[in-house]
Formats: sequence, C-alpha cells, structure tokens
Amino acid sequence: MTQTLTIARMGHQGDGIADTANGSVFVPGALPGEVIAAEVKDGRAERFDLIEASPDRRPIHSRTYAECGVAPLQHWADEPYLAWKREVVIQTLAREGLETEVEATVATPLASRRRLALHAREGADGRVMLGFKARKSWRVVELTDCPLSDPHLTAALPALAKVAAPFLGHPKSAPTLHVTLTDTGLDVDVTGVEKRSGGLNGDQLALAIAAAAEADLARLSLDGDTLVMARQPRVRFGRASVPLAAGGFLQASPAAEAAMVERAVEAVRGAKKVADLFCGAGTFTFPLAEIASVTAADSAAASIAALKAGLSTAQGLKGIEAQARDLFRRPLSPYDLKGCDAVVLDPPRAGALEQTQQLPGTKASVVVGVSCNPQTFARDARVLVDAGFRLEKVTPIDQFIWSTHIELVGVFRR
Repeated sequence: MTQTLTIARMGHQGDGIADTANGSVFVPGALPGEVIAAEVKDGRAERFDLIEASPDRRPIHSRTYAECGVAPLQHWADEPYLAWKREVVIQTLAREGLETEVEATVATPLASRRRLALHAREGADGRVMLGFKARKSWRVVELTDCPLSDPHLTAALPALAKVAAPFLGHPKSAPTLHVTLTDTGLDVDVTGVEKRSGGLNGDQLALAIAAAAEADLARLSLDGDTLVMARQPRVRFGRASVPLAAGGFLQASPAAEAAMVERAVEAVRGAKKVADLFCGAGTFTFPLAEIASVTAADSAAASIAALKAGLSTAQGLKGIEAQARDLFRRPLSPYDLKGCDAVVLDPPRAGALEQTQQLPGTKASVVVGVSCNPQTFARDARVLVDAGFRLEKVTPIDQFIWSTHIELVGVFRR
C-alpha cells in the first residue's frame, strides 16, 4: 500500500528519513522537508513519487551517477549538503562524548578528481565499456562523461577502452582500471584479471602494450607489476617530485589534499621534530619538512621507497628519515618517537587505535589526525582526550563530492 511520507531529516548514509508510527523509514534520494508517496518494505522505500519538492532540490548533473550511485547526493544544493556533512561529524563526535569547534565543510571544485576506478566489460555489441557498477548490481553503467573528474581523464576514456580490451580475454576476468592523472601522464594499474588459469597470453600482452603506447600512457601495470613504462609517473608533494609506485595510494583530489596539508602544517608550526605516521609516499612529509625535521613511517615498502626517491628532488628541507613498518602490529613506541614534539597521523579507514594508544607516553604537545572515517577518528580521539589532550578543532573536507564520504582534519593539544 502506498504511504504518504514527510522527510524529517537526512541520515548519515545519505537517505532521507521519515518518522512514522511504525518507526523510521529510509528513502534514498529524498531530501529533508519533502513530501513523497512510496511503497514501504522493511523500513525502506527504494522508489517514490514526489508530491512536494524541497527548495534545495536541483537538477542532477549526471544520469550515470544517478544509475550507479557514485554521487547519491548530486540533487542537493551545495549549502545544505555541506552543512549536513559538518553535522554528521558533530554527531559522530558526540557519540563518543566529544565536543569541539567543527569548522564549515571545505568544498572542493568540480572537474578536479585525478583518480578513477573503471570497471571494464564487453557489451552485447562486442564493444568494450568502461564505467561504474549499477546500484546493487554487477551490471556496468558506461561512463561517457564525468563532471567530477579532471578533463584529461574523461578525454582519455575512448583510448582507455582500447587498453582494457586485451584484459577481457579470459571469461573469468573482470578487469578494473585504476587510472591516475600524474604530472607526467596517465598511470593505469589493472586488477581483476584471471591468473590461475593462464592470465594474459603473449598476444594479449602485446596488444595491451600497443594500446598503452597509442593512449600515451606514462605506465601500464597489472596488479602493481609494470608491463610497460614510457615515463615514470610523478607527483609533487611540497618541493619534491615523487615517483609513484604502481598501484600506490594518492589522495583523489589535489584541492582536498592541499586543504589537509595546509591545516596539518599550520597546526604543528613551531615544532622542531614531527612524526608523520601512515605517511604514504610523502603527501604530508615533504611539506612538514619545510618547517621541521620529520620521522616518517608507513607499512607500504613501495611507498617508502618512492618517498626516499623523491628526497633528491627537494632542496632546503629540514631532514627526513623514513622507514617501512606495520603501525598496526608494531606501532612506534614513546621510545621510538623520542624527540618528536608533534605527530601527524593519516591512517586508512580502520583508524589508528594501536598507534594512538602510544602517543600519550610521548612528549608530543600537538597531534594532527587526518581521517577518511569520522567513526574511527572519534574512537581514536577519545583515547587522546582521556589522556589529557584537548580536541581543539575539526575541519570536514568534501573530497568525494556528492557522496556520503567525509574526510577531516582534527587538531589535538595537551
């Protein structure tokens, strides 16, 4: 039976929520204040008819996004959308009993994303399609344009489809092209290719290499192993030009990265020695080394090797020591961090609980937490606050535009 619902608020997963006598109903695509008619099943309404639209509703930017769910909030006006992300951070901190200044969400510009993960499939007409998976489906929605991505990426889509074709040779292969725009061109790492029953044969490899040359790729790799490299893919961190490892991590948006780096550097200004933990290839390390000596650590040996290779390209730094180390299993102890008066952490989504528990025993007076997961950030923040640190402020950053994903930078001081 069709129900008439009024959307009261937006949930943390980006669904509109209506309060009814039978409990909350979650409605993907609905906005606060809207009145809708929908069939409700198990507390959800997947489809609805709009009776009264919110003044904050706007035309969508991309039908592809709407079909695949990459940008589920593209129909929401910027101001309430960014304010909602800030409110999600406030509520997440509150669940851990934390209150602090939460700044306005930092917006990032359209057409600025430099990384795409593109699924490759063969269409019914035999043509290779690149795109994203449809919501709750294995079907691939072809990407023909992408208003979120750098124009160099979208312009390369036809050439990338040719690169993908040889990797579709095995019926069990489901290739994904991880495409990164670097200072020296496109870097493509392919995953999802069946290997146990043969993998690429010689002819397919030759075709892939030829397609990479035609597309003028800087590098083409398979699961991190280089197949062909015309130019070393490089990115700039501060004063350094760093050679990226194949398949290595890089922030999705240079603008978002710059916002994070700016806040981290400003927070530790005045420190003489900084620990940069979960440092990757040096996103924060090199800018921090302009104002202090840096001890850097990350579990990815290839990233540490890239960081060290970038050292020779940067002049006037205070000094960098870098090591490959699993900070979950072997976090740096207060003894290891001796002399560090500031710490910057940028862990993966799981957070940095094991490493954070070591920090109260150090002499660090300031800790900067960079996070892609407000929940694990709040959990780790509780450890520091209970040990005598004050959470000074948190800044949400909208790196993944129109998604429910929230990046943030938090500053703690003793």
